[in-house]
Amino acid sequence: MKIAAIEAIPVRIPLIEERRMVTALGRHDISEFVIVRLTTDTGLVGVGEATVTPRWSGETVWGAQAIIARLFAPLLVGCDLDDLPAIDSRMDLAAIDNWFAKSAIEMACWDALGKAAGRPVYALLGGAVRPLTIRNRFSLGAYAPDVAAQRACERVAAGFTTIKVKVGTGPELDVQRVQAVREAIGPQHHLTIDANGGWDDAQARYCLQRIADCNVELVEQPLPRGSYADLRKLRRDTGIRVLADESCFDDVQLRELLLQDCCDAVTLYPGKQGGIAKARRLAAIAADAGVPCTIGSNLEWDIGAAAMMQFVVATPNVQIEQIPGDCLGPSYHAFSIVRDPLKIEGAFTTLRPEPGLGVEVDWDQVERHRIQG
Repeated sequence: MKIAAIEAIPVRIPLIEERRMVTALGRHDISEFVIVRLTTDTGLVGVGEATVTPRWSGETVWGAQAIIARLFAPLLVGCDLDDLPAIDSRMDLAAIDNWFAKSAIEMACWDALGKAAGRPVYALLGGAVRPLTIRNRFSLGAYAPDVAAQRACERVAAGFTTIKVKVGTGPELDVQRVQAVREAIGPQHHLTIDANGGWDDAQARYCLQRIADCNVELVEQPLPRGSYADLRKLRRDTGIRVLADESCFDDVQLRELLLQDCCDAVTLYPGKQGGIAKARRLAAIAADAGVPCTIGSNLEWDIGAAAMMQFVVATPNVQIEQIPGDCLGPSYHAFSIVRDPLKIEGAFTTLRPEPGLGVEVDWDQVERHRIQG
């Protein structure tokens, strides 16, 4: 089975008002992503999603559409879908980085392969190592402290046992926000924070000292990406448990984190890593070093979230039971572009055991919300 065509469709979907995200990187009110439609020479269609955010990965909806349609597609048409390593290699040789664009094509390949085999992607990856329903944490935006406290209470009432609070937007408000959320949810619930690299070393030390009594279990990306030596020293000096995210896109960065003893856990997901296969490779490297992984999020739609779920279900070292992750992206958005959205109820997301990624795109809905121009 060979690739006959690859299309890249830019689409816009707003977030629902109460879940619009505020982080150290700014506000996220509207998602502009790229849907990939891959057609095989047998007529099967596989789908993928490039969950691009310029301020996070550096990719834009227009850039992703262009590199998929004008660079990757001409290189990949005619390639055998059974040779995914060769497909990945062609893309890597043609362009560095562009993780989410590459991942969208790889997702579509897996989707088509699963449909052809009549099996879900996790079965092609060796089978499920955990149930198809997982418990998520809830990522709370960097809202005013009183708003953050109220929304944290609502999420706990909805069944969440772990709340992640976004920080990195200003030390005083960061401290007040974390303290307000801890007070609101009580000592029995788990609390983590995520600075998205928004603190410098002095700000991190100041904030961590001020919230020392809040029992924060994990501090995600407290320093800017690439600050390996500083991150190691911060972790050693303060005794915090560090979850690395923006510091880890590829094998080289992961090995640097491990070599420098920078972190206690690593966040992985197919979009950030450039595909399901690459994310699994990084999870295996971390496992060999005794470092657990969890799943992160870029506020994916159902296609991207389904790929994440396939990865989680099939990968032993994505230890969501100990470090809950986030496969809730579709629930942040005003509507879905698939006919059979992922089942998201409270803190739980369930993957259907259908062939491929397990979702069917509503192409009429895609066309209605296609970005024009």
